[in-house]
Amino acid sequence: MKNLTACHTARNHSPELNHFHRNSEFGNLMNYFWNYFDNNSAENTHTAEWEPQLQIVESKDAVTVTAEIPGVDAENLDLQISSDGYLSISGEKNNMFEDTEKNSYFSEISYGSFKRTVPLPWDLDYEHASANYSHGILTVSIPKSQVEKQKFKKINISTAQN
Repeated sequence: MKNLTACHTARNHSPELNHFHRNSEFGNLMNYFWNYFDNNSAENTHTAEWEPQLQIVESKDAVTVTAEIPGVDAENLDLQISSDGYLSISGEKNNMFEDTEKNSYFSEISYGSFKRTVPLPWDLDYEHASANYSHGILTVSIPKSQVEKQKFKKINISTAQN
């Protein structure tokens, strides 16, 4: 893997929207949709075909993002975590298979560059993030900060007596 870094992201939307979006879970959701539509516009249709499928799981102590990226070498992957909570996975899958017979060419294997960015709506400790890539599966584990671990408090429920 090339790198796992914390960086700042620049959005193509107005500064007012950026300020609003960075400061709320609703804003994170809106940025996710903006990113989705930006990536699927007419000029980017070639990337819409090839996106890693993701699973995001929250545990008591961490958030784990698992991505299916078969056929991509680890050195062709790039991971970045922005300071405002976006995980970007990008890379390139090279076309390595060609079968030519009787002047014909046939391939159903997708290849090319890809980028997938998802918001992580938790307070996470990005400095201690780790990633593992094995057999086409990328697993990124990001521990929760102490603040995030203490956000929830059990509320006792009393029953009304008639």
